[in-house]
Parts: sequence; C-alpha cells; structure tokens
Amino acid sequence: MATTQQPQADFVKAISRLDATALVVGSMIGSGIFIVSAEILREVHAPGLLLVVWAVSGVVTLMGALTYGELAALFPGAGGQYVYLREGISPLFGYLYGWTLFVVIQTGTIAAVAVAFARFTAVFWPGLTPDVFLGTTVHFPLPIGDVAVGLSPQRIFAVASVAALTWINVRGVRTAAIIQTSLTTIKTAALAALILLGLSIGRHADALAANFGANFWATGSATVGLGVIGAAMVGSLFAMDAWNNVGFAGSELKEPQKDLPFAMGAGVLIVTLLYLLANVAYLNVLPAAAIAAAPQDRVGTAALQAILGDPGLKLMAAAIMISTFGCNNGLILSGARVY
Repeated sequence: MATTQQPQADFVKAISRLDATALVVGSMIGSGIFIVSAEILREVHAPGLLLVVWAVSGVVTLMGALTYGELAALFPGAGGQYVYLREGISPLFGYLYGWTLFVVIQTGTIAAVAVAFARFTAVFWPGLTPDVFLGTTVHFPLPIGDVAVGLSPQRIFAVASVAALTWINVRGVRTAAIIQTSLTTIKTAALAALILLGLSIGRHADALAANFGANFWATGSATVGLGVIGAAMVGSLFAMDAWNNVGFAGSELKEPQKDLPFAMGAGVLIVTLLYLLANVAYLNVLPAAAIAAAPQDRVGTAALQAILGDPGLKLMAAAIMISTFGCNNGLILSGARVY
C-alpha cells in the first residue's frame, strides 16, 4: 500500500536582524557576569589578570561566533550545530552532538543557571540554604575535593524553576517569547545601571588604591602562568556561552544568510564590552580581596550593596533573579528546536 508523505510546514520568518542580535545578547547575559569574577580572582589573584581573562575569553568567543556565522550562512535552517555537523562532516557526528546536547551541554547549562537563580532568591528567602540535608559527601582528588551530593533547599527550588519554565514553554512559544523579550530588557538595563553606578558614584578610594597602580598586576606569593589563566577562563567562557543558540532558530530569520553572521558577531562584541565594563566597575567599588571573598560568589550584589547599602543588595539580587530566569527561558525555548 502506497503512502503519501506530507510536506513539512515552514517556520514563519518573523525574526529580524535586530531581533536576532537581541536574542544573542539576551541568551549570553545570565548569571555568570554577576558570579564568576570571584572564582577568577581566587585563581589569578591580580586585578589586571582578571580583566585579561575576560578580554581573552571575549576574543575566543568572537572567533567562534564568526566561524559559526559562516556555517550559519551555508546552512541557514533550524538546528544550529547539529545541522553543521551532520551536513559538514557526517550524520554520525550530528547524531552524537544531538545526544550530547540533550544529556550534557544544554541540560548542564540550564541546571547551572537554575542553581544561580536559587542562590540569589536566597537573598529574599534565607531558608533556601545550600546545605545538603539528604545525601552524602563524595571525595574527589584535588583540585575538585569534596562534593556534597544530595538534596538541599536551593537545589529543590532550582529544579522547581526549570519545571515551571518547561510548563510555560509547553503552553506555547508565543507566551515564552513575550516572557523572554521582557526579561531580556530588564536584565540588560540592570547590568547597564550597575556599570554606570560603579564607574561614577560608586568609585571607592580604598578599592582604587588596592586594585590599580602598583597592585594592578600583583599576584602576591602566587605563581600565575598560562595554565592558571586558562583554567580561570572556564568561568568567563561559561558566562560567554549561549551566543550560538540563535542558530537553532535559523529557519525563522528573515534573511538568515546575512542576519545570522551579523547577530552572532555583533552580539558577542556587545556582551564582551559590557562584561569588561562590569568588571572595571567591580574593581572601582570593591578591593580584589573583597571580590574574591564575596558571600556565595555574589559579586554583583556585593558591589551594589557597597554603593547603595542594603537596598542595593536586594535590588541587584532581584535583577539577577530576573536575568537567570530569563536566560533559562531562552535556553529551554531555543534548545528544543534542535529536535
């Protein structure tokens, strides 16, 4: 018996070049810029090297974005890297990437951002502690060390946030898109406000004396080489991630061959500049030692608290909650398009 295959409906081409660039910027700005500078400083020790790590990460990310832009122009359909690997190398590589994206890459990023969302929610809800109440401690060799595996209030809340966003996206892409646009606007404005405050009224004499001048490249007794800088880039590259997600929606761009390369390149440049300025703002407000010792690595909240007092802590925590929630909404929305 013969069967007739129904033609596959095309996606509506409703995403402009500006929309695509905004999607790149919105997907990249999540929790990382407000957190990872603390860990980077604990590894490199010097304020100058902190900025070097962010700058090099931006250059590496830009090279990746320009490369992906060329691939996106060749394969402008939905699917992103899955399509590039399947068509450019072999279906096997596309298959392996698709499963890795599902099991590790996208899911791991969503989990990390969800934990950050719960961590900043704890500013308003102190009961959301990271203390594990049902589990055990697993011992790994250094530098990993001991890891607490099990349930904690923060982890349970993080899982609940992912479940809520999944429910929103299942209800329809229009609702998810409205939420994404609104949250992206708010979090970008919050980061810009933090930068302006840190570069103006937030400048602190103690921080300037501790971070700049003779101390700019000072690492104390620590030995810092290329290996340490490379390891420190793990955090900054995490904060730079998700620029490629716009490729998953290639079929919905009005002119994907032109708009995808532009959106990836321009979006990465914008975010790199914002991230560098944010770290300069941190160094204007807080001494390097205070950044490295920020409670639960919440550098953004510590900086704004130093500028505005206790209201600043809560304002930044709320902004980062919105940022991480919106970031995960974008990750869930775009990642599903691969399949």
